[in-house]
Amino acid sequence: MMQPPLALYVHLPWCVRKCPYCDFNSHTAGANAPRARYIAALLADLDAETKRATGRALSSIFLGGGTPSLFPPGEIAELVAGIRARFELTDDVEITMEANPGTIECGDPEGYLAAGINRLSIGAQSFDASMLAKLGRIHSAGDIAAAVGAASATGFTNINIDLMYGLPGQDVAAALEDLRAASKLQPAHLSWYQLTLEPNTVFHARPPADMPGHDLCADIQTAGQALLAGLGFKQYEVSAYARDGQACRHNLNYWSFGDYLAVGAGAHGKISDAAGVWRYAKIANPVGYMQALESGQPAAAPTALDQGELVFEFMLNVSRLTQGFELGLFTQRTGLPARILSERLLPLRDRGLMEEPVAGTWRASELGMRFLNDLQAAFLP
Repeated sequence: MMQPPLALYVHLPWCVRKCPYCDFNSHTAGANAPRARYIAALLADLDAETKRATGRALSSIFLGGGTPSLFPPGEIAELVAGIRARFELTDDVEITMEANPGTIECGDPEGYLAAGINRLSIGAQSFDASMLAKLGRIHSAGDIAAAVGAASATGFTNINIDLMYGLPGQDVAAALEDLRAASKLQPAHLSWYQLTLEPNTVFHARPPADMPGHDLCADIQTAGQALLAGLGFKQYEVSAYARDGQACRHNLNYWSFGDYLAVGAGAHGKISDAAGVWRYAKIANPVGYMQALESGQPAAAPTALDQGELVFEFMLNVSRLTQGFELGLFTQRTGLPARILSERLLPLRDRGLMEEPVAGTWRASELGMRFLNDLQAAFLP
């Protein structure tokens, strides 16, 4: 088994307000978040993670949340400097920070750029005021344009805009207008994904009455893909569209079943070594997480993935890639013989869900992409 690229995920768990559709490990705190204490816990967690990275350089770092831009540039600089002091980084390391248009004003984007952030992911979700209100967002379309404009003027050249479709009361025309509005801001990358009603969210408990049906969402997706292609955005994953050379390296590592270290409340990591492939998760509650690090307790105990889990998790990720994957990647990432996977792929090809455009290279077919959950479920242990 060859060691894959290594990334680092850092979770910053606080938001000004919890959105009704969000099932991430995020907590309402705003200005009252214990930021200094949390940064100290992250640095202690990073100390513990160094042993998992021996001899390996980080190719990407992702600061997610929550709303990382609630942490001002000085604290982000302290965190990034702490990472650089503990790990080897590739010369072209990608360092992404998520930011919300309504909270990026906590610090000048120039401060984030100086701190070492070289990619911003801005959570717009929609440019329609009525849709933003339904989603519980606290920013306006003007805030989105201002945030992207300020970041671009500062020197950020790699900016992603997050958008959702299938919103309450949304039709095809409204969804396409969101894409046009985002494109006018000249981002390098767009993440465009369907709103789903996840368990343990307000929307799941009390679904909006005017959610678009499956057929309408499919029409939106088809029309949006065509529009984005015409605007110069190439789809390389189910919900990811990039201009040439601007695909998100960190997320590609996930989707290629690469390795990633994890620090922060609720963060999940995956690491490969001579003994196998291991998963681990940090304590989800931010207070419990900080207390564990302050008392010197380990924040996570890794568990090994068995053969069935390896097959499923590999396909759960690589099936999202529009260009597909080479069968040899399965052996490189899992240490298992390629035949174990190929025996599972052949029946799906017969059903029209997978295709092999070139010998040894597999990808989900158009039908498979449309019913991706069903395709992935076929690999469950």
